[in-house]
Amino acid sequence: MTTTVQTSPARASARSTREWQAADAAHFLHPFTDHGALAKKGARIVTRAENIYIWDSEGHKILDAMSGLWCVNTGYGQQSLVDAAARQMQELPFYNAFFQTSTPPAIELAELLAQVSPPQFKHVFFTSSGSEGNDTVVRMVRRYWDLQGQPERHVIIGRRNGYHGSTMAGASLGGMSGMHAQGGLPIPGIVHIEQPHWYLHGRPAGQSRDEFGITAARWLEEAILAVGPSKVAAFIGEPVQGAGGVIVPPSTYWPEIQRICDKYGILLVSDEVICGFGRTGQWFGGETMGTRPDLMTFAKGVTSGYVPLGGVLVGERVANALIEAGTDFEHGFTYSGHPVACAVALANIRLIQRLNLVEHVRQDVGPYLAERFAELSAHPLVGETQTCGLMGAVQLVKDKASGAPFASELSVGMVCRGHCFGNGLIMRAVGDRMIIAPPLVISRGQIDELMQLIKRCLDLTLDDLRQRGWFQ
Repeated sequence: MTTTVQTSPARASARSTREWQAADAAHFLHPFTDHGALAKKGARIVTRAENIYIWDSEGHKILDAMSGLWCVNTGYGQQSLVDAAARQMQELPFYNAFFQTSTPPAIELAELLAQVSPPQFKHVFFTSSGSEGNDTVVRMVRRYWDLQGQPERHVIIGRRNGYHGSTMAGASLGGMSGMHAQGGLPIPGIVHIEQPHWYLHGRPAGQSRDEFGITAARWLEEAILAVGPSKVAAFIGEPVQGAGGVIVPPSTYWPEIQRICDKYGILLVSDEVICGFGRTGQWFGGETMGTRPDLMTFAKGVTSGYVPLGGVLVGERVANALIEAGTDFEHGFTYSGHPVACAVALANIRLIQRLNLVEHVRQDVGPYLAERFAELSAHPLVGETQTCGLMGAVQLVKDKASGAPFASELSVGMVCRGHCFGNGLIMRAVGDRMIIAPPLVISRGQIDELMQLIKRCLDLTLDDLRQRGWFQ
């Protein structure tokens, strides 16, 4: 499913690995990183990629089970995306959308997004990232209620351990405690409820998943009543929590969330930065979960990460209010609708359509991954497994019967991650929850290869923990 891009090895071979690492440590501040620790260890230098694999500067081949950072949906080396960028750069590398001007790629992409998204979405506001998209959501939601003559409706409810970016507004909408501990977050007007994580919250209470789904959804109603229904503007959530640990909510959760939003008239925002463009087996995760959102944030998979692009799909309820307002919406970015990014997104979405990747996930590799992932439940370290489309999670526990976790200071997930990275597999650790989200072009044979690697790394982790005296 991939056409390989021919690349020159000249840049990669220009310096040794240690020289690259030294220059990296001297000048490059990485996101979400202990910079001192990384400088001592040295970054892994990734030099090339093809299909679902990457190679580092030492020649190691690694199966990228995280699609870069949830984004390389169509896989590495798609020549049609490279060609689209090159053509657009030659014809019109940039023009802005501020001066009552537009460009053909931005217009065509807006049209195509309206075609592949649910029917309530006819308009799009472009950004360069999901973080900027969620900042836009805050501005747009509050502007909507201003135009309705209800400016007091400004509170937005998110979820603890949800992720919506790392800008001031995006990090505030998210519920990551580590991010809130730095920078005076969250900003005013943001409230959080607990996440729908049955294994951590519901299992000890003896509830079934479906019962817990209703309980967790009703935390939203409790928050609305505590804040005051006349003050609540919107609820935002990822259909499946991604960076929080691939937490797949019970099937009862989202329908009840939709009912509550409808009951109180608040806007529903679906953060599709990870779940969009086929990841869950539908074009968007809200379709998989059966919701009817008013706004959808997107990024990552819209270009398969080849160039930065994000945005907000705006439902008619909000779009009509903005269009009919008769005043400017005082918000935007230099790169809103960047023609090169939009040209690559057009090529990427057309490639998804041509390769039938949404159906590939829904009908073939998604069910097969679920079948193979369930096998991991027999492993002594595994408390539960979850999948949704091409997303998967493995919960590592100290005791399978009780679900008792390891002490957090042991960082067992990072121990497992170390074995993964050392054995040709990129698998992310979120606490003691190991997660994957491979490219949508993955085949059944490659899933078998992935599972063999995961099982090997779990076994190595088990042996390691026993040697340390952390597991009996």
